[in-house]
Amino acid sequence: MIKKGIILAGGLGQRMSPITKAVNKQLLPLYDKPLIFYPLSILMLANIKNILIIVNKGQLNTFRKILPEKNNLGIKIQYAEQKKPRGLPDAFIIGKKFIEKDNVALVLGDNFFYGQSLTKNLKKNLIFSKGARIFLHPVKNPQRYGVAYLNKKKKILKLLEKPNKPKSNLAVTGIYFFDNKVVEFSKKLKASKRGELEIIDLLNIYKKKNNLKAEFIGRGGAWLDTGNVKDYYDASNFISTIENRQGLKIACLEEIAFNNGWISKNEIKSSINFYGNCDYSKYLKTLIN
Repeated sequence: MIKKGIILAGGLGQRMSPITKAVNKQLLPLYDKPLIFYPLSILMLANIKNILIIVNKGQLNTFRKILPEKNNLGIKIQYAEQKKPRGLPDAFIIGKKFIEKDNVALVLGDNFFYGQSLTKNLKKNLIFSKGARIFLHPVKNPQRYGVAYLNKKKKILKLLEKPNKPKSNLAVTGIYFFDNKVVEFSKKLKASKRGELEIIDLLNIYKKKNNLKAEFIGRGGAWLDTGNVKDYYDASNFISTIENRQGLKIACLEEIAFNNGWISKNEIKSSINFYGNCDYSKYLKTLIN
């Protein structure tokens, strides 16, 4: 059972420069909320309350302004600094003391997920003793991502990082579930040609041990990588369309916590005072009136 989650919110954000020269990408607004709210909401929807957020060196105080360790979400937040980008598996090396002897989830800080059955699917996959789980989603441009090749029984045959001529359209998304061996395996990885530890290399260790399972975001679900300016604004437009059509907010952290029974109406009132007079506060008021 996974009870701990890591959000990797470091990186240089070079694909969105010069916007990210002064501000961490995860603190930029994705429609009406900071980007960091979206991966955090994924962990909260999966009932994971113990969370480590890894940020760039020197940016801790900025993140604490919007998500303090002692917050009103009914969850426990810790922070750690990443001195420089060293690849996704570095999150487990940095988070060794946080993980201890537990299984752990990793969500990338710049990924957006949406889907009616997503919460159910996440919770279903939290329960396992050993191995790893990846979540796949079909894309039109798989050469931009890590790609999984499956057989008819949905067993993973091969994983490739950004293949030039992919014969599969199943991209590896930014949600990963790992057993406690992930720290040990990450430490054994060698840097690739670009000088980073690669998540595909880590996943291939589990695959070789026949301990890697593929799950799917599901048809009708959405996975958007907000790594560049176009994709970032596509995701923002998607959220705007859904929220304005349905009248419901995506990644409203207080709503998730309230529905899970982690906070009361008083904590929501505190959040309203914290955010001030804005549309987000007006939405929070509808939850308690």
